[in-house]
Amino acid sequence: MMMRMFIMLVLVSLVLGGIFGFISFKGRMIKQYMMAGGEPLQTVSTLVASQQDWLPQLEAVGSLRALQGVDLTSELPGIVAEIYFQQGKSVKAGEPLLQLRSYDDQARLKALTATAKLAQLTYQRSQAQFNVKAISQQTLDNDKANLDIALANVAAQQALLDKKLIRAPFDGQLGVRAIDVGQYLLAGTAITTLQALDNLFVDFLMPQQALSSVAIGQPVEVKTDAYAGQAFTGVISVINPKIDLNTRNVQIRATLKNPGHKLLPGMYAKVLVNTGAAQAFITLPRTAISFSPYGATVYLVKDNGKDDKGNGKLMAKQAFVTTGASRGDQIAVTQGVHVGDQVVTSGQVKLHNGSPVRINNSVQPSNESNPKPIDQ
Repeated sequence: MMMRMFIMLVLVSLVLGGIFGFISFKGRMIKQYMMAGGEPLQTVSTLVASQQDWLPQLEAVGSLRALQGVDLTSELPGIVAEIYFQQGKSVKAGEPLLQLRSYDDQARLKALTATAKLAQLTYQRSQAQFNVKAISQQTLDNDKANLDIALANVAAQQALLDKKLIRAPFDGQLGVRAIDVGQYLLAGTAITTLQALDNLFVDFLMPQQALSSVAIGQPVEVKTDAYAGQAFTGVISVINPKIDLNTRNVQIRATLKNPGHKLLPGMYAKVLVNTGAAQAFITLPRTAISFSPYGATVYLVKDNGKDDKGNGKLMAKQAFVTTGASRGDQIAVTQGVHVGDQVVTSGQVKLHNGSPVRINNSVQPSNESNPKPIDQ
């Protein structure tokens, strides 16, 4: 019995010794492998950090409107007798656009005109009689008052007729026609739109903190997704003298030229306000920077001596950076990276501090300050 227990203890000791010996051997081999530089190379793309000149800008979203733009309506109700305009065409100020039926008004004007002529003749006769003292001053004054009333009635009727002929109030381009001949038009019903498109306003909002950076006459750039890559220039013409109590924003209006009438009132656009001279920044693609609660980091590629064959080795070194403004695919870096540093732009997820790397720049992430859609 004692012999069996002894043999069992010997076997257990041999098994445990083998296990612990294998674990120790495995650890030594891993350590030797790591010390021999056996960590696999990670493939990354890189970019040499350089400086770019950026104009300091404030950015906002604005709405375009015409310097002069109205929806044409009739002040009076009536039946549409004639339409003189073609939809979509340009017109000059004063050009007739629409005539409401006015036969009865014209007839009344003729009657009032005849009454005014009679009152004129009566007053002239009374004037002659008064000069020879054949009538009193009161009679002459009554005839003069009747003449004035008659002329006023003629003027009022003529004004009524003029209101039934609708004219263009200014030069501009007409829109879609919303009425037809024979239609009964209520007062205030839209006929068409008239927009002056040679110059436009762009209205946008800025926080009150931006007031110290904007001024009348300051240049702006206006961009819209309807014309990707094209900028329209203008200048600030009005800064509202009141801050909105709810948003603490100030309304700003800029005036810009509209060559070819490309821009239309009602469009929204991105507004860039240039606030100073160009400044040089080190810029990196967004993909090169990793953001975390501890800060923003990049990986720099550094020389790590040579291998046993005399070939150069590279390793990744993590660095904390301070970022600034961003534009398109790029972010400005104010601290942590210097001109000439080789920065990893893709493949960081596989890296840690000291990882051996090799560079393959056959494919690079987008790095444009003003990127365009793929189909442009």
